[in-house]
Amino acid sequence: MTRLAVFDCDGTLVDGQAPVIAAMAAAFASLALPAPDPQAVRRSVGLSLPQAMRLLLPEADGALHAAASEAYKHAFRAARAAGTIEEPLFAGIAPLLERLARAGWLLGIATGKSARGLAHCLAAQGIDRHFMTLQTADHHPSKPHPAMLEAALAEAMAAPDEAVMIGDTRYDMAMARAAGVRAIGVAWGYHEARELREAGAEAVAEDPARLEVLLA
Repeated sequence: MTRLAVFDCDGTLVDGQAPVIAAMAAAFASLALPAPDPQAVRRSVGLSLPQAMRLLLPEADGALHAAASEAYKHAFRAARAAGTIEEPLFAGIAPLLERLARAGWLLGIATGKSARGLAHCLAAQGIDRHFMTLQTADHHPSKPHPAMLEAALAEAMAAPDEAVMIGDTRYDMAMARAAGVRAIGVAWGYHEARELREAGAEAVAEDPARLEVLLA
C-alpha cells in the first residue's frame, strides 16, 4: 500500500517568516504604502501572492494587488541575490524526513512558494532529495483549493485514503479536507492549534516526534 505524506513548507518544514515579513515591508514601501502588520503577514503565509495581497489590502483593487505581488517578488529575489534569506529547518525536521523515507513513505510538498523559491529553499537545507512531488503556487490555484494535493496524488499514484497533508495553517487543513485526505496540523507554525482543528485537522502535533507517532 502506498503511503504519501505531503508537507507544507513555510511554518511546517522551515521558519521562513522573517524574509517574508521583510520582503512584504519592502514591497509595500516601494508602492508608498504603510508597512503591513507582521502578524497579518504571518497569517497570510501559505496563500499564493494574489490571495495574500487581498488579505493584506482588503480595500485595494486588483491592479494594486497585482502590483504589490510583483513588488514582493522583486524584493524577495533581491534579498536572495544579496544572500540575506534565512529559512532554517525547524528542530527535528531533518531526522523525521530521513526516518519517514526509510520507512517507505513517499514524500511531497504543497506550498504557496513559487517553484523557484521552493527549489532554492530545499537545496539550501539539503532536503530536496527526499521529495518526489513538488506542488507550488505558480502552477495551481491558491490553497485551500485541492488542486495541489490532487496533482500530488496523481504523481505518486496514491489514493486519497493513502495520503496525509501536514501543515501549520487552516488553509492546509481545508485543502486536505477538500481533497479527501487526512489532515494533521503542526503547532510550531503560524496558526493556532484551535484554528487547525476547526479547519479539519484530526490532530495537531506539538513537535516532530509527536508527528511521527501520529503518522505511524
